[in-house]
Amino acid sequence: MKVFVLGPEGTFSHELGWRVFGDRVTLVPTIRRIFEAVEAGEGTGLVPLENSEAGGVGPSLDGLLRHNVWITGDLYMPVHHYLVSMGPVGEAEVLFVHPQTHEQCSELVDALEIPVVHTSSNAQSAREMQQSGRGAAIVSQMTARLHNLPIVRERVENNPRNITRFVTLSSEPYHGSDAGKGSIIIDPREDRAGLLYDILGIFARKGINLSRIESRPSKRGIGSYVFFLDFKYNGNADEAVRELEMMTAVKDLGRYPELEGPEWR
Repeated sequence: MKVFVLGPEGTFSHELGWRVFGDRVTLVPTIRRIFEAVEAGEGTGLVPLENSEAGGVGPSLDGLLRHNVWITGDLYMPVHHYLVSMGPVGEAEVLFVHPQTHEQCSELVDALEIPVVHTSSNAQSAREMQQSGRGAAIVSQMTARLHNLPIVRERVENNPRNITRFVTLSSEPYHGSDAGKGSIIIDPREDRAGLLYDILGIFARKGINLSRIESRPSKRGIGSYVFFLDFKYNGNADEAVRELEMMTAVKDLGRYPELEGPEWR
């Protein structure tokens, strides 16, 4: 079965997908396309969900909200960035960088004090730098190798413990007995004092540990939000979700295990 992954070649998604799923990987141009393919039953998917430095990945959160898909596992990837240039960095006139890479490497970007051009991917940063002949770029090590780019500075991310969490997607829920996590989206659709307190109180009363809570605009108007919740799965979790469904709108994203990823050096 195909595994749809964000391309082009050289993205962190491509690197992780290739190392975990091998030649089953099919690269697509957008995260939205991954969700569409999974929902249509064309295969499974792999998307970045959150980064320890930059937070939630908007297109992935929106995809979980809009599409009928299930999370079937998660895994973690250490993320390191590399400064590349065809000449001395001090002579570079422009820096090509993906917006999320910029955020994760903001200290270096500020220190370079040159104009920044945002790109759609690490691979695009590499191509535009090569075409300009007068710039530098921040890319992954895989991108640098694919494009034969000289690395002038290694691991330039702000946080040396920079990690991205990925999730696998399917059109069917995971039914294995080793599920240790669960995810839901709560859409309150009302505005009253104490609503979020009441929602979170259900998990507290049942002894369920919330590992993540994140708000995201509902797209219905200013001040209207949905909430993404991850929790440690235990015997009370399904009962807690049913109780929530009696109080507010809930989209269940499934119960799933943490998957074993490759060894990183």
